This record gives sequence, C-alpha cells and structure tokens, in this order.
Amino acid sequence: MAAPLLYESHAHTTLCKHATGTPVEYAEVAEARGLRGIVFTCHCPLPDGHSFQFRMAPEQFEDYVALIGEARTRMAGRVDVRVGLESDYFPGVEPWLEQLHARVPLHHVLGSVHMQMAPYRAMYYKGDAFAYQQVYFDHLAQAAESGLFDTLAHPDLVKNEAPALWDFNRIRPFIERALDRIAATGVAMELNTSGLQKALPEMNPGPSMLRLMADRGIPVVMGADAHRSDRVGDRFADALVMLREAGYREVHYFLDRRRQTVPIADALLSLT
Repeated sequence: MAAPLLYESHAHTTLCKHATGTPVEYAEVAEARGLRGIVFTCHCPLPDGHSFQFRMAPEQFEDYVALIGEARTRMAGRVDVRVGLESDYFPGVEPWLEQLHARVPLHHVLGSVHMQMAPYRAMYYKGDAFAYQQVYFDHLAQAAESGLFDTLAHPDLVKNEAPALWDFNRIRPFIERALDRIAATGVAMELNTSGLQKALPEMNPGPSMLRLMADRGIPVVMGADAHRSDRVGDRFADALVMLREAGYREVHYFLDRRRQTVPIADALLSLT
C-alpha cells in the first residue's frame, strides 16, 4: 500500500449542534481510509445570533480550538489532526471574519455561502429562484475577492434550494462570470462529496461546473463535509476519478493556509 497522501479538508464537531461523534473518532476513520490527516472546519461563530442553531457560539471558539488540540495530541504519530474553520460569507460580515481568523493559527479556511439559512434568505430572497441563484454566485465570487478564504466550499450548493428550478444551461453564463472572477483571485474551490446525499444527488459541484473550473485552472480541494465519523473521506476515490475526467491532474489540500499539491494518480494509489 502506498504512503498516505491526502487530507480530509472539511469535517465538523458537535459544537455546530448538528454533527455527532468526537474528533478522535473522525481521525480514526481518516487513518483507516488511508488519509494522511484531517483538518476540522466546523461552522464559525457569527455576530448577532446569525443562524445560531447551526454553529458554535462566539464564546465557544476557544473550546473548539482546544477540542481539536486534544485530538491532535491523542492521534500523534498516527494521523495528522489540524484546526481550520468553515466561515459563512455574506456582504458586511468581512470585519467579523477578519478578526475571528486572526485569533489563532488556522490551517484551512473554507468560505461558504449558505443560502438556505433563514437570515440570509431574509436578506436576499425576493421570491424568484433564478434571481436567487444569480445572487448566490455573485456572493461566491465576492467571497473569493474578499481575501478571507483559502477554498470556497460546496460551490453549487444553491442547486439544492429549489431542485426542480435548477437549469444548468440557463444559469451557466452567471456561473462562468463568477468563475472568471474566482480564477483571478487564485482561491481554490471544493469538490464536496456530501452532495450525493442532497436533493440533487451529485457532488458539489456537478461535472458540468467542474469542467468549467478546470478550463480556468482553478485548484480543487476535496472534502466530505463530514458531520459524523463514518463520512470522513467518503467517496474520495470517486471524486478523484471525477476530477480526472473533468481535466484535472492534481488535487490539493491546505496546511498553515498554504496550498499543497498531490498528483491524482498518486492520490488514488494512496487510498485504502
């Protein structure tokens, strides 16, 4: 068996109030699946109680860092455990996130536009699903341009908001416009395997958008968006094949907020 090479780059903890299991249990699955490490990226605290039901409270941030630190110590010599963050983006939140990200050294910061959250919908949904999709992709590009994030998470998540109204060919010009802006920043984008469990059962992004990303040379990081331990590294081999079919030859992960590169051929051989 080849040496472990890949990291799970998107995993949660019970502090987000909708995940189960301990960080050590997640790390043990990473080890069993032939991963080199796991970067926890739990949902960040936000100001003014924004979607508080689905994230840690601001006063729990230090608890989160300590929780991951304990798992890192316990798993030392077996699998590399790191602390990161999944931070929600919407216009106006930038100063909060800038201060939050500076509080401790983070290894990977995911930027997410969670258009399904009630506060976000209240601000931006005006009754037109297609217009909402356009806002989503504009905000995704703004997230990249903010300089706050290493990777944009599940970058076509909006297709699950109103699946019957998702028409890729119709929204494609707006996606391409957003991808041009994202490519100019150098920010990576995620291939999120949890999309297979959503209303439109395909990875986020789907193959058509992934090919547009490949055409623009946008780096890709893989994540399972694990909210329970058995999903760590889930369908990574399938994701690597999908990347290769889209035109990619390399996959990436972040440590110390610096992008690391692994050839897809080597990554496939490393998985158990």
